[in-house]
Amino acid sequence: FGVVARDSYGMTEIGAGILMPAAAVHKLDKRTCGVPAPFRETRIIGEDGRECAAGEVGELQVRGRSILLGYYKRPDANAESFDGDWFRTGDLFTVDEDGYYSIVGRIKDMVRRSSENISAREVEAVLHEIPEVEEAAVVPVPDPLRKEEVKAYIKLKPGVDRRSFSLDALFEHCRQNLAAFKVPRYVAFIDDYPRTPSDKIAKQKLIEAAADLRAGAYDRVDGLWR
Repeated sequence: FGVVARDSYGMTEIGAGILMPAAAVHKLDKRTCGVPAPFRETRIIGEDGRECAAGEVGELQVRGRSILLGYYKRPDANAESFDGDWFRTGDLFTVDEDGYYSIVGRIKDMVRRSSENISAREVEAVLHEIPEVEEAAVVPVPDPLRKEEVKAYIKLKPGVDRRSFSLDALFEHCRQNLAAFKVPRYVAFIDDYPRTPSDKIAKQKLIEAAADLRAGAYDRVDGLWR
Protein backbone atom coordinates (compact mmCIF):
# COMPACT_ATOMS: atom_id res chain seq x y z
CA PHE A 1 0.00 0.00 0.00
CA GLY A 2 3.01 2.28 -0.20
CA VAL A 3 3.25 2.71 3.57
CA VAL A 4 6.75 3.40 4.90
CA ALA A 5 7.50 2.27 8.47
CA ARG A 6 9.59 4.47 10.74
CA ASP A 7 11.17 3.81 14.11
CA SER A 8 10.12 5.78 17.16
CA TYR A 9 10.53 5.72 20.93
CA GLY A 10 7.94 6.32 23.60
CA MET A 11 6.48 5.12 26.86
CA THR A 12 3.26 5.55 28.82
CA GLU A 13 4.71 8.32 30.99
CA ILE A 14 5.91 10.53 28.13
CA GLY A 15 3.90 9.46 25.09
CA ALA A 16 5.96 9.87 21.93
CA GLY A 17 9.46 10.97 22.90
CA ILE A 18 11.53 10.45 19.76
CA LEU A 19 10.37 10.10 16.16
CA MET A 20 12.16 9.30 12.91
CA PRO A 21 11.48 12.02 10.30
CA ALA A 22 10.01 10.65 7.08
CA ALA A 23 12.67 12.45 5.07
CA ALA A 24 15.61 10.95 7.00
CA VAL A 25 16.20 8.09 4.57
CA HIS A 26 19.96 8.49 5.06
CA LYS A 27 19.54 7.29 8.67
CA LEU A 28 17.45 4.19 8.05
CA ASP A 29 20.40 1.80 8.40
CA LYS A 30 21.84 3.50 11.49
CA ARG A 31 19.58 1.86 14.11
CA THR A 32 18.41 5.25 15.32
CA CYS A 33 15.02 6.11 16.83
CA GLY A 34 15.09 9.62 15.38
CA VAL A 35 14.96 13.12 16.84
CA PRO A 36 12.92 14.63 19.70
CA ALA A 37 9.19 14.61 19.01
CA PRO A 38 7.22 17.88 18.89
CA PHE A 39 6.83 19.53 22.32
CA ARG A 40 9.56 17.31 23.77
CA GLU A 41 12.99 18.25 25.09
CA THR A 42 15.53 15.49 25.55
CA ARG A 43 18.94 15.12 27.11
CA ILE A 44 21.33 12.28 27.95
CA ILE A 45 22.85 12.25 31.43
CA GLY A 46 25.87 10.17 32.40
CA GLU A 47 26.57 8.40 35.68
CA ASP A 48 28.51 11.46 36.86
CA GLY A 49 25.42 13.67 36.47
CA ARG A 50 26.70 15.70 33.54
CA GLU A 51 25.12 15.91 30.11
CA CYS A 52 26.75 13.53 27.65
CA ALA A 53 28.52 14.59 24.49
CA ALA A 54 27.76 13.01 21.12
CA GLY A 55 28.56 9.30 21.15
CA GLU A 56 28.62 8.95 24.94
CA VAL A 57 26.18 6.59 26.66
CA GLY A 58 23.84 7.84 29.37
CA GLU A 59 20.25 7.86 30.57
CA LEU A 60 17.66 9.54 28.36
CA GLN A 61 15.62 12.20 30.17
CA VAL A 62 12.56 13.90 28.70
CA ARG A 63 10.41 16.89 29.56
CA GLY A 64 7.64 18.80 27.82
CA ARG A 65 3.92 19.35 27.56
CA SER A 66 1.45 16.60 28.50
CA ILE A 67 3.95 14.18 30.03
CA LEU A 68 3.35 12.51 33.39
CA LEU A 69 3.27 14.99 36.28
CA GLY A 70 3.89 12.28 38.85
CA TYR A 71 2.76 8.90 40.15
CA TYR A 72 -0.37 9.07 42.31
CA LYS A 73 0.49 8.84 46.01
CA ARG A 74 3.96 7.45 45.16
CA PRO A 75 6.47 9.99 46.47
CA ASP A 76 9.21 7.34 46.46
CA ALA A 77 8.64 6.58 42.78
CA ASN A 78 8.47 10.28 41.94
CA ALA A 79 11.77 10.97 43.70
CA GLU A 80 13.40 8.15 41.74
CA SER A 81 11.83 8.99 38.37
CA PHE A 82 12.21 12.77 38.18
CA ASP A 83 15.15 15.15 38.14
CA GLY A 84 13.29 18.42 38.57
CA ASP A 85 10.84 18.48 35.66
CA TRP A 86 12.92 15.97 33.66
CA PHE A 87 11.50 12.43 33.54
CA ARG A 88 14.15 9.74 33.88
CA THR A 89 13.30 7.00 31.39
CA GLY A 90 15.69 4.35 32.72
CA ASP A 91 16.84 3.74 29.14
CA LEU A 92 20.40 4.19 27.90
CA PHE A 93 20.89 6.22 24.73
CA THR A 94 23.50 7.90 22.60
CA VAL A 95 23.04 10.88 20.30
CA ASP A 96 25.08 11.49 17.17
CA GLU A 97 26.48 14.73 15.78
CA ASP A 98 23.28 15.27 13.77
CA GLY A 99 21.04 15.03 16.84
CA TYR A 100 19.68 11.53 16.14
CA TYR A 101 19.11 9.33 19.19
CA SER A 102 19.84 5.59 19.41
CA ILE A 103 18.80 3.27 22.22
CA VAL A 104 21.54 1.17 23.79
CA GLY A 105 19.63 -0.72 26.49
CA ARG A 106 18.05 -0.53 29.92
CA ILE A 107 20.05 0.71 32.89
CA LYS A 108 18.99 -2.42 34.77
CA ASP A 109 19.88 -4.67 31.82
CA MET A 110 23.63 -4.20 31.93
CA VAL A 111 26.63 -6.39 32.67
CA ARG A 112 29.33 -4.62 34.68
CA ARG A 113 32.59 -6.32 33.77
CA SER A 114 35.62 -4.80 35.50
CA SER A 115 35.14 -1.06 34.96
CA GLU A 116 33.16 -1.48 31.72
CA ASN A 117 29.38 -1.36 31.28
CA ILE A 118 28.10 -3.84 28.69
CA SER A 119 24.61 -3.49 27.24
CA ALA A 120 22.84 -6.84 27.09
CA ARG A 121 20.75 -5.49 24.22
CA GLU A 122 23.85 -4.76 22.13
CA VAL A 123 25.27 -8.27 22.59
CA GLU A 124 21.87 -9.84 21.90
CA ALA A 125 21.52 -7.86 18.66
CA VAL A 126 24.82 -9.28 17.41
CA LEU A 127 23.83 -12.82 18.38
CA HIS A 128 20.51 -12.44 16.55
CA GLU A 129 22.46 -11.84 13.33
CA ILE A 130 23.62 -15.48 13.36
CA PRO A 131 21.31 -17.37 10.96
CA GLU A 132 20.81 -20.41 13.23
CA VAL A 133 19.86 -18.34 16.29
CA GLU A 134 16.17 -17.75 16.89
CA GLU A 135 16.52 -15.80 20.13
CA ALA A 136 19.24 -14.82 22.59
CA ALA A 137 19.23 -13.50 26.15
CA VAL A 138 22.27 -12.07 27.91
CA VAL A 139 22.66 -12.02 31.70
CA PRO A 140 25.49 -11.27 34.14
CA VAL A 141 27.40 -14.04 35.90
CA PRO A 142 29.10 -13.18 39.21
CA ASP A 143 32.88 -13.34 38.92
CA PRO A 144 35.47 -12.85 41.68
CA LEU A 145 37.96 -11.15 39.37
CA ARG A 146 35.82 -9.13 36.94
CA LYS A 147 32.78 -8.65 39.22
CA GLU A 148 30.54 -9.92 36.39
CA GLU A 149 31.00 -11.87 33.17
CA VAL A 150 28.72 -12.10 30.12
CA LYS A 151 26.55 -15.19 29.65
CA ALA A 152 24.35 -15.77 26.61
CA TYR A 153 21.39 -18.13 26.57
CA ILE A 154 20.83 -19.30 23.00
CA LYS A 155 17.60 -20.68 21.54
CA LEU A 156 18.29 -22.24 18.15
CA LYS A 157 15.84 -22.23 15.27
CA PRO A 158 13.73 -25.37 14.71
CA GLY A 159 15.70 -28.06 12.94
CA VAL A 160 19.12 -26.80 14.03
CA ASP A 161 21.05 -29.48 15.94
CA ARG A 162 23.01 -28.26 18.94
CA ARG A 163 25.69 -30.86 18.24
CA SER A 164 26.41 -29.43 14.79
CA PHE A 165 26.07 -25.77 15.76
CA SER A 166 29.51 -24.13 15.83
CA LEU A 167 30.32 -22.22 18.99
CA ASP A 168 33.63 -21.23 17.41
CA ALA A 169 31.68 -19.49 14.64
CA LEU A 170 29.46 -17.79 17.23
CA PHE A 171 32.43 -16.41 19.14
CA GLU A 172 34.16 -15.32 15.94
CA HIS A 173 31.03 -13.45 14.84
CA CYS A 174 30.94 -11.71 18.21
CA ARG A 175 34.64 -10.81 18.01
CA GLN A 176 34.09 -9.23 14.60
CA ASN A 177 31.12 -7.15 15.74
CA LEU A 178 31.78 -6.36 19.41
CA ALA A 179 34.58 -4.95 21.50
CA ALA A 180 36.67 -7.79 22.95
CA PHE A 181 35.41 -7.29 26.51
CA LYS A 182 31.78 -7.65 25.34
CA VAL A 183 32.19 -11.11 23.78
CA PRO A 184 30.27 -13.63 25.94
CA ARG A 185 32.42 -15.82 28.14
CA TYR A 186 29.63 -18.32 28.79
CA VAL A 187 27.10 -19.77 26.35
CA ALA A 188 24.24 -22.12 27.21
CA PHE A 189 21.50 -23.57 25.03
CA ILE A 190 17.87 -23.33 26.07
CA ASP A 191 14.68 -24.81 24.61
CA ASP A 192 12.51 -21.88 25.64
CA TYR A 193 12.60 -18.88 27.95
CA PRO A 194 10.46 -17.98 30.94
CA ARG A 195 8.24 -15.09 29.93
CA THR A 196 6.60 -12.06 31.48
CA PRO A 197 2.86 -11.39 30.96
CA SER A 198 3.86 -9.12 28.05
CA ASP A 199 5.83 -12.02 26.49
CA LYS A 200 9.26 -10.56 27.19
CA ILE A 201 12.05 -12.84 28.38
CA ALA A 202 11.99 -12.96 32.19
CA LYS A 203 15.73 -12.68 32.76
CA GLN A 204 15.42 -12.57 36.52
CA LYS A 205 13.81 -16.01 36.44
CA LEU A 206 16.71 -17.29 34.32
CA ILE A 207 19.12 -16.00 36.94
CA GLU A 208 17.15 -17.33 39.90
CA ALA A 209 16.70 -20.79 38.35
CA ALA A 210 20.41 -21.63 38.63
CA ALA A 211 22.40 -21.89 41.85
CA ASP A 212 25.55 -21.54 39.72
CA LEU A 213 25.06 -19.68 36.43
CA ARG A 214 28.21 -21.28 35.04
CA ALA A 215 26.82 -24.81 35.35
CA GLY A 216 25.84 -26.35 32.02
CA ALA A 217 27.43 -23.53 30.02
CA TYR A 218 30.42 -23.53 27.70
CA ASP A 219 33.29 -21.45 29.11
CA ARG A 220 35.08 -19.69 26.24
CA VAL A 221 38.08 -18.70 28.37
CA ASP A 222 38.75 -22.14 29.85
CA GLY A 223 37.57 -23.96 26.71
CA LEU A 224 35.26 -26.45 28.41
CA TRP A 225 31.66 -27.22 29.35
CA ARG A 226 30.98 -26.60 33.01
